Amino acid sequence: MRIPHTTYLYLLTLLFSMVVIILGISPLDRHDWALENFLVVVFVLILGLSHRAFPLSRVSYSLIFIFLCLHEIGAHYTYAKVPYDQFFMANFGFNLNELMSWERNHFDRLVHFSFGLLLAYPIREVYCRIADSKGFWSYFFPLELTMAASMMFELFEWGAAELFGGDLGIAYLGTQGDIWDAHKDMALASIGALLAMSITLVINLYIQKNFREEWKESLSIKHKQPLGEDEIVRRLKKKE
Repeated sequence: MRIPHTTYLYLLTLLFSMVVIILGISPLDRHDWALENFLVVVFVLILGLSHRAFPLSRVSYSLIFIFLCLHEIGAHYTYAKVPYDQFFMANFGFNLNELMSWERNHFDRLVHFSFGLLLAYPIREVYCRIADSKGFWSYFFPLELTMAASMMFELFEWGAAELFGGDLGIAYLGTQGDIWDAHKDMALASIGALLAMSITLVINLYIQKNFREEWKESLSIKHKQPLGEDEIVRRLKKKE
């Protein structure tokens, strides 16, 4: 028997609250943990206040839940110090960084990739339900919006680091000496979002009967006349 939609959301909320409480106990850097969770609090409040008027699908809520849990792990340890190497050594008997010849902690890269992979679908759901977009544009614009959201987060990180400065700013940025850190983070989020939209496209190609017709219609020219200065003059005259 399928769990009712509201019950499912409450269950995820309860589980996430437990994750936050457990990982909020003795984090490596309390100030960084608080800063890392600022946007999480805002985001969760928006989801909570909008769930009655604009509920998302179970799939979207589940993807958001997984991403937020990954973020909480990074917030607990600070992203640059998540001990995934110790985890792999204890459970699988090898050091992942040594195996991959990595010289830095890549947990932040994983989460930025997950940002695109896990949040592109919820973004697409919101976009399609509001903009009523179909065909090609229902995949292209969610990809663009996810990329834009990743860029906005990097700008927020920069602003927060400038504002707080010192060790807290360095811990929050987590660049680990890589001058291209922000660029790589945005690239990984974009790749994740592209993969998510590709998977969604393949699934819809299989289950949606009018997929090809809808795709073709979305790319057809709707207005054959240019929408430049001549159109502006025409509309101004029509308004008079």
